[in-house]
Amino acid sequence: MAKKDNTLEKKSFVMRFLDGVEKAGNALPNPATIFLILTALVLVLSAVCANLGVSVTYETIDTANGNAIVETTVSAVNLLSVENIRVIVTRIVTNFTGFFALGTVFTIILGVSVADNSGLISALLRKAANSAPKTMVTAMVVFLGIMSNIASSTGYVVLVPLGAILFMAFGRHPIAGLAAAFAGVSGGWSANLLIGTNDPMFAGMSTQAANMLDPNYTVSPLCNWFFMFASTFVVTAVGTFVTDKIVEPRLGKYEGYVDPAANNDLTAEEKRGLRFAGIAALVYMALILVCVLPTNGLLRSESGGFLQSPFMSGIIFFMSLLFLIPGIAFGVGAGTVKSDKDVVDMMSKGITGLANFMVLIFFAAQFTNLFTMSNLGTIL
Repeated sequence: MAKKDNTLEKKSFVMRFLDGVEKAGNALPNPATIFLILTALVLVLSAVCANLGVSVTYETIDTANGNAIVETTVSAVNLLSVENIRVIVTRIVTNFTGFFALGTVFTIILGVSVADNSGLISALLRKAANSAPKTMVTAMVVFLGIMSNIASSTGYVVLVPLGAILFMAFGRHPIAGLAAAFAGVSGGWSANLLIGTNDPMFAGMSTQAANMLDPNYTVSPLCNWFFMFASTFVVTAVGTFVTDKIVEPRLGKYEGYVDPAANNDLTAEEKRGLRFAGIAALVYMALILVCVLPTNGLLRSESGGFLQSPFMSGIIFFMSLLFLIPGIAFGVGAGTVKSDKDVVDMMSKGITGLANFMVLIFFAAQFTNLFTMSNLGTIL
């Protein structure tokens, strides 16, 4: 009997390493379970540290007394004491409903859901991709992949297959187009020229952490905007270079069929919807500018400032309207919105996608509240 050749079955070190990473990742508990485990850990540690008399003394600024520097001592709190257990069980619901990220994510997702489910975002992605010149098609596909995270996972559904179709229409290898789109959507996740659905959630969690030291401190969803803005162009440039110089040459010359209709043109209804959406967006932004630019504008602060103005404080609501109003206008023009019931159904469809997020937030809210209450965060 011939000896079996195992050379083809032997994996490289990199593949074995990636297999190990995948195995370890799959073995991790659900994120909600991780927060539950951390909550239990905080309960135990608080009791141990309190019984050991763990405390910390540090200097802080007393804003109530003219920003005077004062010495403050904080001690660990035993969360397993009878008194604190009674407090904990009465706060479980309010911990969840008062969690900062909950309201901000819900508010912006209402507008994004209408823009997404009416077909506006899909039409914009396809129009931009189809309008790209041949020399810029790779950069456009990667850029649109990055921008698509405004509507969460829409890029995976719309842009990844569209990237393959566009490359094939130009006689290029469709696998390279698919890879470029996927690189933009995944590699550029959270980079953007605008804020998306993730930014309010991250800002909410950061606010909860910051409140351990300053209960009145609020982290704005715009806090990472400069980094996100710059990252958009960096990831676009890197993704374009890797696709054109490394990925596509390794695939070889594409000899497959080039479909002349593979550019996925917009329908007449979608084109009319985009005109309606464009007009609605311009009118909305003009109204915002009228309320924000003048020093005595409706959305400026009483002192005429901008950073502390009602507009900046309500930026999530105004961002939601930026998606909602053009989304409705597109739906009316394209025929996907025929009544208010359609708009509400689109919002409801978007909210159903937050089921996992709500479960996660419930346990995250309990953990952050107990972590703050125990003083362990301040001590650390």
